[in-house]
Amino acid sequence: MYAIQSFFVDRMDPLMTSTVDTAAATTSPQVEPRPRFWRRPWIGPLMLLAATFLAFSVPRYLTFDPAQTNVPAPDGFAAHYALLVGHVLCGTVAMVTACFQIWPTFRARHPRAHRVMGRVYVLAGVLPGGVLAVVVGVMSPFGPVVRAANVTLGILWLATTIAGFRMARRRRYVEHRRWMVRSFWLTFAIITTRVTGTITGFIMYGEQMAELTGPTDPRAQMFSSIGVWVGMMINLVIAEWWLERGTASQRRAREQRRLRAAQE
Repeated sequence: MYAIQSFFVDRMDPLMTSTVDTAAATTSPQVEPRPRFWRRPWIGPLMLLAATFLAFSVPRYLTFDPAQTNVPAPDGFAAHYALLVGHVLCGTVAMVTACFQIWPTFRARHPRAHRVMGRVYVLAGVLPGGVLAVVVGVMSPFGPVVRAANVTLGILWLATTIAGFRMARRRRYVEHRRWMVRSFWLTFAIITTRVTGTITGFIMYGEQMAELTGPTDPRAQMFSSIGVWVGMMINLVIAEWWLERGTASQRRAREQRRLRAAQE
């Protein structure tokens, strides 16, 4: 009798194991494979855009000549130019490191470098750059509406970055990524605001753009304020779209994959 029972147990055991494995495979979460690098064609253009913007914007501030700036100092605030240069240099650090932080292949292959550059992005880029942006924004010569927009942008930049940094320190990597995506798009809002401001100016004033007398000209203040507010909102909308794109299952799969990669 014992031999007969052993015979049937030996025959049934592989079937039971196969059934359990199949059930586990069915109920376990499906994690989508990591996309290949050619499925992320935005990395190259992003870095080229950042390099082009910095090449045209930063060199004039490296001369430390106040006459080269596009933002003249307001009356009675002699430290304006020095603070502006500090903001530009810190913003440069933030923009360069952000390109690598948002690069999935770099994060996956060089996790230690990702963490080091993340600290540089926060501590040497956004935190000092954001504080200086608020101070310089309060004293902007382009009028009260531009001041309010610049201060709002600076505060949001600081808030999203600090939230993301805190989530990383607590090892809450899903929330960390979401906050840092918002921080990234606010870092690049400087480009968007320039583009939207220029387009708005030409739409509103056309050839009169050549006649503007400077930041105190009401026309310059008008299109500059629209450019900053619209550019900032465009980037915030893109950030939220980027986070919520795809179906719910696709979003869960992405988060699971990134969480596993962060814990490896």
